[in-house]
Amino acid sequence: MKIHEFQAKGLLRDAGIAVLDGYVARTPDEAAERFRQLGGELAVIKAQIHAGGRGKGTFKEHPGQHGVQLVRSAEEVREVATRMLGNHLVTIQSGAEGKTVQQVLIEQGCRIARELYLGIVLDRATAQPVLMMSTEGGVEIEKVAAETPELIFKEHFCPARGLQPFQVRKLAAKLGLSRQTLKSASKFLPALCRFFARYDCSLVEINPLVITEHDELIALDAKVSFDDNALFRHPDVETLRDESEEDPAELRAAGAGLSYVKLDGNIGCLVNGAGLAMATMDIIKYYGGEPANFLDVGGGANTEQVTEAFRILLDDANVQAVLVNIFGGIARCTTIAQALIEASRVVGFNVPLVVRLEGTEVEEGRRMLAESDVDLISADSLADAAQKVVAAVQARSTS
Repeated sequence: MKIHEFQAKGLLRDAGIAVLDGYVARTPDEAAERFRQLGGELAVIKAQIHAGGRGKGTFKEHPGQHGVQLVRSAEEVREVATRMLGNHLVTIQSGAEGKTVQQVLIEQGCRIARELYLGIVLDRATAQPVLMMSTEGGVEIEKVAAETPELIFKEHFCPARGLQPFQVRKLAAKLGLSRQTLKSASKFLPALCRFFARYDCSLVEINPLVITEHDELIALDAKVSFDDNALFRHPDVETLRDESEEDPAELRAAGAGLSYVKLDGNIGCLVNGAGLAMATMDIIKYYGGEPANFLDVGGGANTEQVTEAFRILLDDANVQAVLVNIFGGIARCTTIAQALIEASRVVGFNVPLVVRLEGTEVEEGRRMLAESDVDLISADSLADAAQKVVAAVQARSTS
């Protein structure tokens, strides 16, 4: 689950991590008033959306307007907020349509001596969180990671013990921090690592992390995401969810107990099991296709869930064919076959449907589908299914 920058900074502030004073505003007049509350001098106005790259992002309605801007008067704040609020900000992470800005953050200005990059993620290879820092980055951190990864310094840490003092000193030496800044880092970095572990985060990114003229570290930006599976431990965090920033199809799927992630391809996937779903997407790409989604109906899928899954898939205008790949274990192949037959009657399939069944009661499940009036293409293996669904899409595109 993602949250907005202003929400993330509120949590960081409560955890004793240095951030600048700021206020969220939802109208131009409110933004101007918030600017006055900050002292009426230099401030920054930031569009609040769930996407990075706002500083370089531009608005579809106002191409010269960026998502982060310096402002020096209440009137300027009002004018900038008017161009931001209700309009679509397009960034490197938002997609071509961009995201609608419904609120802005008005934050006090800051005298910056240096800018750093900081990120914390889970390293699955070591089963530990890893703190990453760099003297390079800013809005170009993706380029740094791709072209000069040696400029990103890493320290793994135990969630229970946290980041240790010697690790802070190692990072400080690599980053060229002064002795005075090291004192600030010795508080800031361990506190941020404790925050990551305490809230079951999947990502904490501070970009930029700035060193002020007084040698203090301050989180000038804050991007925080949480592990959805751990939200039951953090009801206070779950209240911060902004469903308007989430994909409607993904919300709809979650309500039906389905795991769904929309992608950019044109082959819909309906699979039971996350690992099998990943393998299905991989083999579709191997044979020249592009998956339109990740969709795991789970081991205990019933007719209602399968029907809703097909509704979600077929409501995507990009989907030109659907691949159903089921390994019957907990859910028997006969159960899935019956669900497919019922879903066909309720939803109606208007694109080619390729079905591969394997596992418990597979022969009976295949017989049920063969004797039904469902228009489908049967496949004997995953490779066979992938080739057939890619061929079906290609045939549609040339017809």
